[in-house]
Amino acid sequence: MIPVAGYLLDFPISDRNRSAIPLRFGSGPRAGLESCRRGSISAWRFHLAGRGRAHHLRGVPKILFIGDIVGKPGREILVERLLRLRAELKVDVVIANGENVAAGSGITGALAKALLATGIDALTLGDHVWDQRGWEDDIDDFPTVCRPANLPASCPGADHVILNVKGFKLAVFTVLGRTFMGMKAECPFLCVDVMLKKLEGQADAVLVEIHAEATSEKIALGWYLDGRAVAVLGTHTHVPTADASVLPKGTGFMCDVGMTGPYASVLGREVAPVLSRFIDGMPKRFEVAEGDVRISGALVDYDEVAKRARSVELITVRRAGGR
Repeated sequence: MIPVAGYLLDFPISDRNRSAIPLRFGSGPRAGLESCRRGSISAWRFHLAGRGRAHHLRGVPKILFIGDIVGKPGREILVERLLRLRAELKVDVVIANGENVAAGSGITGALAKALLATGIDALTLGDHVWDQRGWEDDIDDFPTVCRPANLPASCPGADHVILNVKGFKLAVFTVLGRTFMGMKAECPFLCVDVMLKKLEGQADAVLVEIHAEATSEKIALGWYLDGRAVAVLGTHTHVPTADASVLPKGTGFMCDVGMTGPYASVLGREVAPVLSRFIDGMPKRFEVAEGDVRISGALVDYDEVAKRARSVELITVRRAGGR
């Protein structure tokens, strides 16, 4: 029995099915718990108190946003688990941040193609967008990949993606934060206003990723967009936060959805060279680590009739055997 944020999550499952079941940390209005059983798997599932039906049975868009995919370990666990995870959670659309897939920094055309074949519907990028040579020439070949919207207009690549989810058009775009971030970018607050205006009439709803260092900047953007976006989800720090919530006007929010990659690490990198750098300040090569690989992301359940998020949950899936 796992107590999390006022909920008790119980996963009495067999070893055969253990690796396929995610831990789910939830939030939402009047959230309750309902015990259900499917085959040999028992688990607690969220429902809305008084509604008389399980939360996951409603026919509304369910969105999984996966945090920064780090190197080969992050790519491999998605190949191993994502299609099964989509089925288990009954996800309609999967979006992922892919800016760290190439040895921890940047992305290539070949890797973008491979990731989109794992069950990901769209890829977003962050401040490492141009780290890999040649990607600036390849990005326009991928209509479901977008670079941050508040980069200079002269940069290649699309500033948003529109996905058709069972006839529901979901627009997705990313803005870079500017606090403690070195990349040249326009004000994210002014940019989201421009983007929302641009997307009027093109999409039924908009999901915004804020790729930023400062928690204050992310939280402020969440409040700024409350009632105007399906969700505002943070990335970049690689550390999942315990603040999944639905804001008063219906926008889902999470300060950081975490990383998809090795957690026996320092933000996805081998521990020893990072420690050494902190201690003596000498330059070191930070290789991608390999231990305790997980998928981390946010699951957003959106009610297209009420035009508000019903819940936001942290989703964590660990590789079988803890590798």
